[in-house]
Amino acid sequence: MDVGFRSVIALAFASVSISACSQKTTTSVFPESGNYASSRCSGQALTSRYIVQWEDGRFSVETAASLDHFKKDILEPNLNRIRKVEYDRIVKFERSTDSGTVNTNDVSSDDYWGQNMVQADGAWDQGAYGQNVMIGVVDSFVDTTNTQLAPRIAYNTEEIPGNGIDDDHNGFIDDYAGYSFISDSTPGAAVSEHGTHVSGIIAADSTKGYMKGMAPQAKLIPAPFIDNVKGGSIGDAILALQYVSSRGAKIINASWGGAPCMDSLRNAFIDLSNKGILVVVAAGNDGTDIDYSPDYPAAFNMPNQLTVAASTAADYMASWSNSGFSLVHLAAPGTEILSTLPGNRLGYMSGTSMAAPFVTGAAALLWSDRPQATAIQIKSALMQSVDITPTHEFKVQTMGRMNVKKALEILRQMVP
Repeated sequence: MDVGFRSVIALAFASVSISACSQKTTTSVFPESGNYASSRCSGQALTSRYIVQWEDGRFSVETAASLDHFKKDILEPNLNRIRKVEYDRIVKFERSTDSGTVNTNDVSSDDYWGQNMVQADGAWDQGAYGQNVMIGVVDSFVDTTNTQLAPRIAYNTEEIPGNGIDDDHNGFIDDYAGYSFISDSTPGAAVSEHGTHVSGIIAADSTKGYMKGMAPQAKLIPAPFIDNVKGGSIGDAILALQYVSSRGAKIINASWGGAPCMDSLRNAFIDLSNKGILVVVAAGNDGTDIDYSPDYPAAFNMPNQLTVAASTAADYMASWSNSGFSLVHLAAPGTEILSTLPGNRLGYMSGTSMAAPFVTGAAALLWSDRPQATAIQIKSALMQSVDITPTHEFKVQTMGRMNVKKALEILRQMVP
């Protein structure tokens, strides 16, 4: 926090307006009216919740009855320790279309068109299954009892499940199978199927059922922050990102978007990038060019970020997929994708939310083969190896669709 701002707060507790997604990562700001420079930043402000970034880099979400109470009870006593403050804001799920539950008797080889098109078996045949790679799933509810997902959960063995005690003293009670950051759930609401579907695409254990996960030996750290009715908040998303990072995730899948362009979220992504964590983000489902109409976090464009568009079984860009020659990196299968649902069910969903976990799983395959590789090298290998078919070029930076077998070959050249 800069000295001038401290003086203003110390003398008058005045507010300073915030500019959207500032390029400065340590600029001190304080919430005012929530007016932002971009119309994309119109997410509903939660005036009783404040995202605080501390000088040591940590984030927290603080609550107060009013702005005056926040200043008096939290800001004033901690003035020298706080780097940035923003109002928390609501973010809604970019819902994917779905086709309901599928009878397992109806599952056919055609349902694995995505895995086949990206040549996942070419990596599996060479012993790359995602083994020893931890993946954070920052999304909605994940059914950790699902037969194909239960073996793939990164269980926190230092925690005793269900005893109501923080056994490992990490600040999270009973985080044995991940931790829920949903702070405002709707009682009695239907459970979202999104997080379970995304998780199955990444790492469903193919020896336990019909779904073929891209990285069937990777480990998942579920960190849901968004419910099926009210959505979630940026603050809860940041806490979830921070949590999976602390648990050792090398890759984070963020199949959500439409967030306001807040400096707090941007700084959280910078922190993940600085830690060498690869973050895979869905481009969004509005059919827009995010180079000109940015959507966040897809448009942050961090060094360790891959933003993913959706492709069809005919290997074209899905009509509803967001695009961008600068900010969207590559395409991956995203239409009528079969995956796991809560309660040991299978179902189809479509969206860039489905395309992103294909890339997340592919990154895990590469990292399991070359654990010494950096996130930048993994990203580079995936981008250099896309399939580009004449007349099928994608409106993305690479102009192509992912091919994990080719990516593995390129990575082995980069990292002998």
